[in-house]
Amino acid sequence: MIRSDMPELQIPDIGQLLGPYLDQVAPDLRPRFLATLERGAAERYRHWANVLPEHAGSLLACAAGEDEIADRVETLFPLDESMREQLLAPLPGARDAYVAVLAGLDVWDQLKVQASAERQGAQAWRALAATQTDAHVVAELEVCSMLEESSAARLDALVAGRHLH
Repeated sequence: MIRSDMPELQIPDIGQLLGPYLDQVAPDLRPRFLATLERGAAERYRHWANVLPEHAGSLLACAAGEDEIADRVETLFPLDESMREQLLAPLPGARDAYVAVLAGLDVWDQLKVQASAERQGAQAWRALAATQTDAHVVAELEVCSMLEESSAARLDALVAGRHLH
């Protein structure tokens, strides 16, 4: 039952939230920056798997999807090691901004926010694909979008299943 006195969960626009940090990264490094953020999402999923051990299978599958996205993007967009410092400099701020969104939310609301972030991530990979001319890159980025959507669907199912118990 939904209580009418409970405030509605505010789902952030992830692009707007992370935009200031992406803007600090050269355009050609942005896919790699996003891949690094995907690795952070994988870590969050592993944390949630510890918090909700009865749902660890689904959450660890999401973590594996995030790692797979990062692996694919890192392969598609090799990093000139001389650019690593520039790539990583805005990362702590971006992670802190996202963690701040989750702070104070119970784990189920965190999963709802993450499901939205996954869908927004799928849109971001498709937007990047639209700028690419290499068919292989486009196809790989579509796989990344599908992995994001798969994680969102798993999270939706977890949250919906919680209300059935």
